[in-house]
Amino acid sequence: MENPVGKMIQEHDEVPLVVHSNVTTPIKELSFLRKSLLFAELAMIAYNSQAEATVAAAMAGFPDVTFYDRDGSQAYRFRNDHDCVIACRGTEPNEWNDIKADANARSVLAETAGKVHRGFKQEVDDLWPMVETALIDNGHELWFCGHSLGGAMATISAGRCYLSHIPSNPMGLFTYGSPRVGDKRYINYVQLDHYRFVNNNDIVTRVPPPFLGYRHCGSEVYINRKGQFAKLGLIMKRRDRWRGFLRSLKLWKIDHFTDHSIHRYIDAILGELIADEEDIANGGQAATAEEIANVAEEPASDPPHPDSTSESTDAK
Repeated sequence: MENPVGKMIQEHDEVPLVVHSNVTTPIKELSFLRKSLLFAELAMIAYNSQAEATVAAAMAGFPDVTFYDRDGSQAYRFRNDHDCVIACRGTEPNEWNDIKADANARSVLAETAGKVHRGFKQEVDDLWPMVETALIDNGHELWFCGHSLGGAMATISAGRCYLSHIPSNPMGLFTYGSPRVGDKRYINYVQLDHYRFVNNNDIVTRVPPPFLGYRHCGSEVYINRKGQFAKLGLIMKRRDRWRGFLRSLKLWKIDHFTDHSIHRYIDAILGELIADEEDIANGGQAATAEEIANVAEEPASDPPHPDSTSESTDAK
């Protein structure tokens, strides 16, 4: 994989799409931070049109691109000679199907165990037959990723794949700014390597609220108000979030929404990766997932927080 120097593409008057990843080896051989950047960028690419996504994915090292779409539920399959990545597309504010899925916070019985978010499950139900068919003969190592609603969809899909007749099991799941997906029984039913990135006050990671029975899953990678990875306890995390919130007010912004941007996640990961590889060049070792991620179980209820997400379940 090359040094993380961004390659840019741009269509018409759209915001430029910058890609830093360029995979030339199996994903499993990459450092944790390289994986994290790659999957964040593939989650970003999944928001784009098929034509633009095809160009961007090729830059990242995935020349084989397939787009799946049914009733607004969408995902990409990115493949190369070594790996297959399913990247679920996140929330698009102008898509009624996405807004409906986000707002529908009632839980239903899952096909495995426990209860799962009705809206997120419906999104996967729409898309799953196509994805399952595409993966039946998959001989590549399989990964899932997604941002926002796409993170929730990737979580459900990865678990469904793990329990299905598909011969290839997911090697890992990387989600960014994902909401809670199901209850404790549901999220603990399937054990897989799941890294869940949370950027400071990202409002989407706070919904649906725990008092409805929802829990987070996976190992949390927390990004503090300075855009740096930090392993913090509940009290220190609450303090960091308050400071981030107050700083945003001084800039006439509300960071609960700006922190949700996939670009904020990519910027933070890229900064950590550059520092990590400078350390490696000076004789150090690549940072591991165990050093970065916090695997502590989420409490039954969240501590006080400078947002109103306990009353809002449709914020995206």
